[in-house]
Amino acid sequence: MLYLVPTPIGNLKDITLRSIEILQSVDVILCEDTRTSSKLLQHYNISKPTSPYHQHNEHKIVEHLTSQMLAGKNFALITDAGTPAISDPAFLLVRECIKQNIKVECLPGATAFVPALVNSGLTTNRFTFEGFIPIKKGRQTLLKELATEERTMIFYESPYRVVKTLENFAEYFGAERQCCVSRELTKMFEENKRGSLIEVAAYFKTHTLKGEVVIVVAGLNS
Repeated sequence: MLYLVPTPIGNLKDITLRSIEILQSVDVILCEDTRTSSKLLQHYNISKPTSPYHQHNEHKIVEHLTSQMLAGKNFALITDAGTPAISDPAFLLVRECIKQNIKVECLPGATAFVPALVNSGLTTNRFTFEGFIPIKKGRQTLLKELATEERTMIFYESPYRVVKTLENFAEYFGAERQCCVSRELTKMFEENKRGSLIEVAAYFKTHTLKGEVVIVVAGLNS
């Protein structure tokens, strides 16, 4: 069996009791980065064998992992933060498990885009999650398509590219389109900066950005 276990995006207390129980019970814990995951596992006194599973090796080891599951082993998959498969590795393994009739179960838990959307103050009844947009190839085409998107849009972005991305959004969506940039969610220095795209871009030109960033942008005519 394969369990997909969400992990805290910042505050280590943001993990469910069931997630801890599952991590304590499986045979092996697959980690996006074993060094990062070791801090969480040590915090909750979880002592189980760990093995790396990330975007650079997932194609090579999927068959090996599923063969072990078919032989009776139970695995849990965790990423550095948040829910596996949401802009993180997991999809390939889940798809292969389903093909081979291996039971897959995803536990509910932490993910960055939900709190960012809810506290943005923008419409939440209809939204689209775009994850990380292309850095170069395909970026302009995607932005042209999204310019007429009426649902609230959610993006992940590197702190080093936030200003450029906001300026690109202002160019294609309109400078006065409303947005919210959330950083350091669940941590001591959490910040949610709201305003027009051009205002928020100007703000972050003079304010240092660290950690993972979520950008929420209002849809057209919303």
